[in-house]
Amino acid sequence: MPFERNPCVYVLASGRYGTLYIGVTSGLIQRLYQHREGIAGGFTKRYRVHRLVRYEMFGDMEGAILRERQLERWHRQWKINLIERDNPHWADLAVGLGFEPPALRGGRNGS
Repeated sequence: MPFERNPCVYVLASGRYGTLYIGVTSGLIQRLYQHREGIAGGFTKRYRVHRLVRYEMFGDMEGAILRERQLERWHRQWKINLIERDNPHWADLAVGLGFEPPALRGGRNGS
């Protein structure tokens, strides 16, 4: 799969308009697995941020890291606009990469 060893910036969400997490990796599939299984621990595990709502592939890790830093400095609304430009329904893009949809959780962020 072409995603296995390519630098990538990704955005996870707990649900539509929920908590956001921005990360960088050279192995998107492996990293998504870690987040979903709770292996990554920390923020994404504590706040149940597992839905892949955006990702950008890069030719080198330096470019990916620069983009991650840029996005982390953005206002929340700018990040939401970026997500909704290509993914207006906040679909879990990981499903298209072979993952099962995360378990539905009640409440505002689980929809």
